[in-house]
Amino acid sequence: MNENPNIAVIGLGYVGLPLAIAFSRKGYKTICFDIDRSRIEELRRGHDRTMEFQPHELEEARPSFTDAPADLQPANIYVVTVPTPVDSARQPDLRALLSASRTIGKALSKGNIVVYESTVFPGATEEECVPVLERESGLTCGVDFTVGYSPERINPGDKQHRLEDICKVVAGQDERTRDILASIYGSIIKAGIHLAPSIKVAEAAKVIENSQRDINIAFMNELSEIFERLGIDTGDVLTAARTKWNFLPFFPGLVGGHCIGVDPYYLTYRSEREGYHPQVILSGRRINDNVSQRIARECVRMLLQSGTPAARVAMLGLTFKENVPDLRNSKAADVVLELRRFGITVDVADSLASSSDAQHEYGISLTPVGDMAKADAVIVAVAHRDYIEGGWDLVTSLLKDGRGIVMDVKGILDRSTKPDGVKLWRL
Repeated sequence: MNENPNIAVIGLGYVGLPLAIAFSRKGYKTICFDIDRSRIEELRRGHDRTMEFQPHELEEARPSFTDAPADLQPANIYVVTVPTPVDSARQPDLRALLSASRTIGKALSKGNIVVYESTVFPGATEEECVPVLERESGLTCGVDFTVGYSPERINPGDKQHRLEDICKVVAGQDERTRDILASIYGSIIKAGIHLAPSIKVAEAAKVIENSQRDINIAFMNELSEIFERLGIDTGDVLTAARTKWNFLPFFPGLVGGHCIGVDPYYLTYRSEREGYHPQVILSGRRINDNVSQRIARECVRMLLQSGTPAARVAMLGLTFKENVPDLRNSKAADVVLELRRFGITVDVADSLASSSDAQHEYGISLTPVGDMAKADAVIVAVAHRDYIEGGWDLVTSLLKDGRGIVMDVKGILDRSTKPDGVKLWRL
């Protein structure tokens, strides 16, 4: 590899695009590759569907966008940022990762470096990806080319913790590769670089970051169910507990998306291959996966108690988290599907989500807030900025005569100003 890196970023989602823009801004020749032709065409026109970049930011960075594998040939460093979901059996789905490896392998030359950022189980880079690179390129890893791993730490929708403000973990199969990658990443990361002693260590560090969050949120969700039975508001309990300096600020909630609700299964999969069945990690997953069902059934119970079994429910928010348009692994969608099983009509609004994606992924039609029919219950499932700003006025405008059930999943409504005639439930 020469002294002037020519970088190809494979996969232009929430991880790949910010990385490619940062490299391009630094002056590196950057090839931005994605197999989604519509995504490439949108980016060329200056439109980022993830809402992370404005048109002028894409124009100023001026990277090269392509969906043609032949355009990858000039690169000498390949950065893989494709999704790593789980399948219907909650097993790691490496198809995108291995497909990207095949594509890179066909373009690989001697002296090149391939660095993976996608979340995987410890050992995946060297055990799963390297054989594909070698087979497709005809080259030998460690002799003709090398690999590294630098786990992504992107937090979609977070304007405070940006790519350059988060410490970057970097590992390579040898010291030279690690140092090259550390130098390149270090040129765009203000928060510093942590050199991991091996690729497996870096892979493991990433997968436990989200597993830790998942377990802590599961604890909060379990507490929420306990306190509901005791007639105690969970938010009040957590507010009191947080006055102690070492109490961790986690909250109950729906755990979806492509990271926290997925990554623990990568670790448990690899653990079980070694003959150990994890207890705490899988218990946390079960608790968090059941929150959607709990919310839906509590809504049904409250509707039955109010004497409206043939009810209509309005839901605000469908994306997996606030202020992003991403619908992957949406647990709010699971609430809708569970309510439908009880025969309840559910109207769903989301000011950021794509209507076509919602229909394609979940069979859910999105309705603009202004067109929603009056409902017996409103579920505020996602704390989008405009729902917070709308507050009680927005919520009660969706209820029949301004009266009914409100389920404030994210705790965004001020209880002290709750209107008369509203029965409020909080997770």
